[in-house]
Amino acid sequence: MTEAADRIFVNGEVHTLADPEDGGDAVREAVAVRDGAIVRTGRTHDVELLAGVGTDVVDLDGRVLLPGFVDAHTHLTTVGRYLVHADLSDADAPEAAVDLLAERAAEVENEESGRESTETGDWVLGYGYDESTWDESRYLTREDLDRVSTERPVAAFREDMHVAAVNGVVLDRFADALADAPDETVPADDDGEPTGVLLEATIDPIYRAVEPDRVETRAVVEAALDGCAARGITGFHDMVRNSHAPRVYRDLDAAGDLTARVRINYWSDHLDALDESGLATNAGSDTVRTGAIKSYTDGSFGGRTARLSEPYADAPDETGQWVVDPEELRETVAAATDAGFQFTAHAIGDEAIAAVLDAYEEASETDPGEARHRIEHVELADDEAIERLAETGVVASVQPNFLKWAGEGGLYEERLGPERTAETNRYREMLDAGVRLAFGSDGMPMDPLVGVHHAVNAPAEPQRLAVTEALRAYTSGAAYAGFDEDRLGTIEPGKRADFVALDASPWERSDAIDDIDVGLTVVDGEVVFDGR
Repeated sequence: MTEAADRIFVNGEVHTLADPEDGGDAVREAVAVRDGAIVRTGRTHDVELLAGVGTDVVDLDGRVLLPGFVDAHTHLTTVGRYLVHADLSDADAPEAAVDLLAERAAEVENEESGRESTETGDWVLGYGYDESTWDESRYLTREDLDRVSTERPVAAFREDMHVAAVNGVVLDRFADALADAPDETVPADDDGEPTGVLLEATIDPIYRAVEPDRVETRAVVEAALDGCAARGITGFHDMVRNSHAPRVYRDLDAAGDLTARVRINYWSDHLDALDESGLATNAGSDTVRTGAIKSYTDGSFGGRTARLSEPYADAPDETGQWVVDPEELRETVAAATDAGFQFTAHAIGDEAIAAVLDAYEEASETDPGEARHRIEHVELADDEAIERLAETGVVASVQPNFLKWAGEGGLYEERLGPERTAETNRYREMLDAGVRLAFGSDGMPMDPLVGVHHAVNAPAEPQRLAVTEALRAYTSGAAYAGFDEDRLGTIEPGKRADFVALDASPWERSDAIDDIDVGLTVVDGEVVFDGR
């Protein structure tokens, strides 16, 4: 006698999103789940045969059921801080950002009157501003933030986290550290005074100062996890450095309270500790696993620090910076891969992408394809780089939401000019060449439907994907990047029951995918979000 299902999902439009080699996407009506795994897909009538006395029946009422989204690149504690501190992502001008920070300053003062101060309690923090969308396209400055407070430290982080603005209190507090920083990372005004803008590694002392303790980290992680569930995210790859987040994830996992699968990619300065503690790539539980060792190469287009072979269109004397130079990168790749770790490197500019591929081909102690080494962002890959990605099997871990900058008059055009803008984020050409694509968000925003929308509606043909292709990159593509393709990424018997139910079809509303609501999110067969 066939054992009854724990839960069945019926009356839906179930897209398996299976790989073309396995028959391609098939549409079913229902799914049965037992012990967190998919046991049957098919017509509602056939799946209902597995219903028993204790089976929970979930009526999808025509909703589109997909494999759960896997975000292959995020910074979850930063996403959570948007929810706890000032969210500057909707600011449409410097004045609006200052107003939001001033509101946060008032909240901080009220919070302090009701509790003991924490390490970060006196700080006024804001996250996620994007000056490229403002009519007055400029970074926030010391002058702006001094209007928020001249008594408390105030910091505002650009959404790429490669640029920060601080007020005079912060400049005074960190004067010694900033005095030793390279001049190009601490811009000065005509009188030689710091503008309050900080770039790249010069921000690190600020990050360390505002890093939340374990209690605060748990609060921001839980807030961000709630957001993940509401957006259909059933797993994510977190980029972690000097954070309590790994401990929080494991505490939540042990308590049975973790509502998404987590793959932790650790910064390269954690390599020795990971190796000594035995936390190898793929080690862990069904829910929390160790991922890759991560490094930088260059910076960002927003900060004009992405490393380019040709100068910036709006700064003819600049070609970006090496955050980690190619020789140091090779040494780190060699050490990490000798210890058996998967490796991933941030690379945005064409010169940086080439440097990472060189390091993988010349210094990796493991086969780059078999080890599933990755490059994060890959925004300006030239033809040779795309060919090399395909040949080596290196995963392109990319963020389709960045295409929001690819429109006329956007950040890419400002930094790169129209011709190079059309050469950014060439997902169509990557996929056609055989490159492994994994979609993520970088938390800008952490919303897969926004990314899918931009990939499907990209301004240039070489950037544009079909709906099914974009969804696969956010499901099976991201699962592959985390060695999870055998248990996640498609709706097939034997795989884990991680699903998202959408209120409308992205195929039928391809011009407004970012407006589609999530109705239901399921992890391991358990409903973690119900927005019906």
